[in-house]
Amino acid sequence: MKAVVLTKYGSPDALQLQELEKPTPKDNEALIEVKVATVTAGDCEIRAMKFPFWIAFPMRLYIGVLKPRRTMILGQEFAGVVEAVGKDVTRFSVGDEVFGSTGFGFGAYGEYMCLPEESDDGVMALKPQNMSFEEAAAVPTGGLESLHFLRLADVREGQKILINGGGGSIGTFGVQLAKHYGLEVTAVDSAPKLDMLRALGADHVIDYAQEDFTQNGQLYDIIFDVVGKSHYTRSVKSLTENGCYLIANPRMWKMIRAGWTSRRSSKKVFFAFAGREKDDLLTLKDMAEAGIIKTVIDKRYPLDEVPEAHRYVEAGHKKGNVIITF
Repeated sequence: MKAVVLTKYGSPDALQLQELEKPTPKDNEALIEVKVATVTAGDCEIRAMKFPFWIAFPMRLYIGVLKPRRTMILGQEFAGVVEAVGKDVTRFSVGDEVFGSTGFGFGAYGEYMCLPEESDDGVMALKPQNMSFEEAAAVPTGGLESLHFLRLADVREGQKILINGGGGSIGTFGVQLAKHYGLEVTAVDSAPKLDMLRALGADHVIDYAQEDFTQNGQLYDIIFDVVGKSHYTRSVKSLTENGCYLIANPRMWKMIRAGWTSRRSSKKVFFAFAGREKDDLLTLKDMAEAGIIKTVIDKRYPLDEVPEAHRYVEAGHKKGNVIITF
């Protein structure tokens, strides 16, 4: 089978298309013919090992200090067809159309991959019937993260939420879920993404190059910082009493300050990352089939152009999701 392999940490040139042996599923695994994968910011960070030292050090120990110790196929999100199942698999059958996330097992940049039916990291479910493989593949990361953080905030109808970085994968699902829950949504991103955010339901949009939302005098019940770049002190001050600050991509110093803020004031700060829960993915499947959420696809790349897809995602201008077609 063809697969894109990470040969070393660094630039997208480290991703190479290779011919590998087709995997064989274990007793608890399904063999999936991958139809579509995606390129997420997380894939790019792993490839470049671009993390703070306290994260990068244990990851290098686990994956490989200077380069991956074993053949490493990146890619976390996927949609495809079950080609074979192990003898202990009960939820899936040959021919099922599925979608999901591999978690830190990765593997979606290959024509075939194996995924456990039940896992503490990866998650898989039957594909929404009204979604194409392309649309379904881009749901898990953005959808699960958005659902997770909005639940942490215990959102209520009528609240005001600001989503900083609303134009990416997490943000586009965050806008739609917030509107579904009855919130008044302000989305912040670059000018080329604002019309798209309005189309998704955002009540107000802000071009971050023209206006700093932390200095415009507006107060919000919830600030959801997807990109992790908002000014911490000013963001907390932009919250209403008992407001909630959600940080999807926190730096260490923000994590330290979060505990202090939550203990010393009525405002709460959350940065816990989403797990990969089957029930949550099934919730997103139901929402997709009900027309509550839809996928925003920016660009499509074939498998042999994964390095170019990584370059585009790293530039930070994508609208919604970038997908890889097989």
